[in-house]
Amino acid sequence: MKESRRNAKAVVVGGSIAGISCAHALIAAGWDVVVLEKTGSPPSGCATGAGLGLDSVSVKLIKPWIEQPELIPQITLPMTIEHEQAIDGDKKITWTLTRDENFNFRAVHWTNLHSLLYNSLPLEVVLWGHLVLSFRISDDKSSVKVQARVLQTDETVEIDGDLLIAADGCLSSIRKTFLPELKLRYSGYCAWRGVLDFSDNKNSETIAALKRAYPDLGNCNYFDIGSEGHAILYELINQRINWIWYLNQPEPEFKGDSVTTKVGSETIEKMYEAAEKVWIPEFVKVMRETKEPFLNAIYDSDPLDRLYWDNVVLIGDAAHPISPHGARSTNMSILDAAVLGKCLGKWGVENLSSALKEYESIRLPVASEQVLFSRRMGRIKQRLSLPDRGLFDPMTATGEESKVLQLRNIPYFSDIPSILR
Repeated sequence: MKESRRNAKAVVVGGSIAGISCAHALIAAGWDVVVLEKTGSPPSGCATGAGLGLDSVSVKLIKPWIEQPELIPQITLPMTIEHEQAIDGDKKITWTLTRDENFNFRAVHWTNLHSLLYNSLPLEVVLWGHLVLSFRISDDKSSVKVQARVLQTDETVEIDGDLLIAADGCLSSIRKTFLPELKLRYSGYCAWRGVLDFSDNKNSETIAALKRAYPDLGNCNYFDIGSEGHAILYELINQRINWIWYLNQPEPEFKGDSVTTKVGSETIEKMYEAAEKVWIPEFVKVMRETKEPFLNAIYDSDPLDRLYWDNVVLIGDAAHPISPHGARSTNMSILDAAVLGKCLGKWGVENLSSALKEYESIRLPVASEQVLFSRRMGRIKQRLSLPDRGLFDPMTATGEESKVLQLRNIPYFSDIPSILR
């Protein structure tokens, strides 16, 4: 392919991990990049927020992007084991359903991963406090103009680029421009979640009891399957425990464009009381000692038919809103970014349509299958109906029947597209 005659320019909307990863991948491909993010400043480390599982492919992809790849082991903990177990809430006992000792993920706090990626970018790449108002594709389809408001000064600015990349999340306003009828699909359940910081009380009885009940913490992703949904528990660096409880309930009404919300102390207390009937005491005590647990409604969408229009392309959750049960959201975003960067580097800005077509041909089939698999996995673990199988019963399931719960069943579990090899 012919090399580009000039540095092409991409405007990325969204400064989360998807957008920051995209900036890295495109800079590596020789593009100029500007990232517009409405948040006023980079996120700082804190005990609240979300943990996530980073797979081996993502670790491999981000290493060339960051200035100090040796920091990856320092901000992550290995999750070499996936352990699925049943909980009898009345007897307060557990037993193993299935166990994968070749899991090969790493546990990381969202903020730590974002900071590692962001701090390896040139300072001028990300424009914080820039709220995108509109965009317009040129008549000849060769460029795009983005209008944004600078929140600190209230001035309006215009930024030109050859390509607009929508990395603005599952509620993407850019996607809505092209697919106004697309609606997110509520799964039928929400997640109570939180991160317990025990760094000031490392030797507490709560932590000691927890590690007796979950002996592989620090090296394992635990899934508890109970009578009321399922839960996840794993350790993060700096003495933190990440936990999630998925609970079937009617769709909540959240304010604004968000799928998460803080809740009042009375609602949290009711959650604790309900948890005591379902989970073992060691887990419930962790919930009770977590500051500001929050509620996350679980949505996805039916797979899209396309990922780009002229010189606008979707990546990350904007391209494939997905439920969390395949541990894919962040990993898909990183892979999207890497594939897009390689396609743009291969074809050059003169052949932008060919580059985006190849990106779509690589990522669309994978994303579609993973979205539907994750949806199915969630319904199995939440004991919700499926047309082709009965409800999963953790009380009677055999080891062979329980293998359906393993994350490695997801299509393309550890696949690396040929363009990245």
